[in-house]
Amino acid sequence: MEFKLHSSFKPTGDQPEAIEKLTKNINLGVKHQTLLGITGSGKTFTLANVIQKTQKPVLILSPNKTLAAQLFNEFKTFFPNNETKFFISFYDYYQPEAYLPSTDTYISKDSKINKYIEELRHDAVTSLLNKNDVIVVASVSAIYDVGSPENFNKASFTVNIGDKFTRTQLAKNLVTIHFTLKNLNFSDSGFFRYRENIVEVFLPNGLEIIEIEIEKNKIKSINKKYNNLQNQGQDFLKIKNKTDFKKQELKSFTFFPVKLFITDKEKLDLSILNIKKELKERLSVLKKQEKHTEYFRLKTRTNRDIEMLQSTGYCEGIENYSRHLSFKQQGDPPFTLLDYYRFRFGNDFLLFIDESHIAIPQIQGMYNGNYVRKSTLVEYGFRLPSAIDNRPLKFSEFEKISPQTIFVSATPKEYEKSKSQNNIVEQLIRPTGILDPKIVIRPCTNQIPDLIKQIEKQIKNKDKTLVLTLTKASAEDLSTFLQNKNIKTKYLHSDIKPLERPKIINDLRSGKIDVLIGINLLREGLDLPEVSLIAILDADKEGFLRNKTSLLQSIGRVARNTEGTAILYADNITDSIKETINETDRRRQYQREYNKKNNIKAKTIKKSIDKNYSEEENFNKKHSKEMLTYLERELQKAIQNWDFEKAAKLRDQIKEIN
Repeated sequence: MEFKLHSSFKPTGDQPEAIEKLTKNINLGVKHQTLLGITGSGKTFTLANVIQKTQKPVLILSPNKTLAAQLFNEFKTFFPNNETKFFISFYDYYQPEAYLPSTDTYISKDSKINKYIEELRHDAVTSLLNKNDVIVVASVSAIYDVGSPENFNKASFTVNIGDKFTRTQLAKNLVTIHFTLKNLNFSDSGFFRYRENIVEVFLPNGLEIIEIEIEKNKIKSINKKYNNLQNQGQDFLKIKNKTDFKKQELKSFTFFPVKLFITDKEKLDLSILNIKKELKERLSVLKKQEKHTEYFRLKTRTNRDIEMLQSTGYCEGIENYSRHLSFKQQGDPPFTLLDYYRFRFGNDFLLFIDESHIAIPQIQGMYNGNYVRKSTLVEYGFRLPSAIDNRPLKFSEFEKISPQTIFVSATPKEYEKSKSQNNIVEQLIRPTGILDPKIVIRPCTNQIPDLIKQIEKQIKNKDKTLVLTLTKASAEDLSTFLQNKNIKTKYLHSDIKPLERPKIINDLRSGKIDVLIGINLLREGLDLPEVSLIAILDADKEGFLRNKTSLLQSIGRVARNTEGTAILYADNITDSIKETINETDRRRQYQREYNKKNNIKAKTIKKSIDKNYSEEENFNKKHSKEMLTYLERELQKAIQNWDFEKAAKLRDQIKEIN
């Protein structure tokens, strides 16, 4: 299917010129370009038009999960009939395996996997292998090892109407790729059950049911049932209203493995032999070094994993053996989501890096932190040396396998500029005619009392406010302080679970709260037309959060409202503040002249408030029992550790679920 853009809008302002330049350069084979677009200029719409014109599959990398969720919603709206998918880290909570030699403390891997996100990841991967019109919106976790696309694809099998199959044969094939037989009412995905002569297979993506009717040891019919609302947490097995589902007759269907890390039996046996060989070599080294504790630790742990692999084809931490399972050499780059694109499309796809001034440094630094942690585990006998190759890509490896790339940012850094050279496409006009926000400087002295006065004015005008602090603690404290003043306030920072963040943002937009306080997450690309004021506390504290790039990005949060104003609380006018004011004045002048020339009157953006998969209240019902068990366990831990503040929060969360 071709990419078909659905929108009631047409490109305006400098969007048509940007679309033309970007598309022309792609067709000419230009490797790197930068779309320098100010907040509210419609960069996402520009990129959507580029996708439609080039008709190439696209991977979109975002620096954080909140932005990724927003981008996914936007591209899904633009391309409702195409394969628009979502791929972020599936952990609600993640404590990586680590060892601290100074205190002889081993920290086992502890994580809480979000089943719904896991299903979305699987859906993205399988779409890449059997569809052409694919757009995957991903966080930078896409550069981590996800297993071999060749092994994953090879393990799949296809059924056709008329094929000879008994129920037992079909079940055996499904179990081989880690489907589970369940005849009870489980609300899970990645399993199958029998219904007389029909085998119902509940796919790992959590969205579809495949019904295979077998008669006289032949496949008589294949039907796909799917929820038009993309499931949204509904229990598969409690569906009684047939109108909730559409049914489609198929001639054939391909089943892909439930797990991304998989290999066939023959290769698995060879992989295990290689693991045993490496174990023997490593144990010999540890014995010579007279590291007896490390020797027995490694021997016990690895043999336990080998036993699990031999009996089930899977073990906890299987990703640490990915080098052997993928038959790669020491130091070879891991298989990532990019390799799934390359496996399917070669280099004939596009990469968009959103907010590249943040995403590129993230990608550059991810390998080193992982290497230090894994090296310590290897040195002290917790893992084999090959575990080091379960890692994110090095930046040089990422550059080597990247296809034609468009960096997207309002404030691109030197890396993007040097790579793009003369191919930097500016987009400084907002289709709405809104100018860059006005900047007001106020002293830090008594900044909180002044802030409260400004917020009260905002509430009176039914407008929303963003506040930026320097630390998580100050964001939380200020939120509590404002709540005690009867101001409806919430905070948003990295400790908030990824799938709660869009809900908090929607609460602000819908009027459930009037003020949102944050640190860093509020800077990047959030689309909040209801917000007309952003207050930046301690704006003169030079540093990462108060440099020119950060200030421009922060101020841009109110660039979707005609009354957009940024108050910078500062006792000193720093170089960063000066540069921010100068650049903002330059843009305002350019925009004012364009509006005058084209007789444009500025108007605030009107955007519907979506209720979608990212709102936990929509899909958490599916896993509420599982979540309740987890929270109760964490509550007991907190009480045992005398952490009563944490225990109180967990108690409140348990009450909310009940």
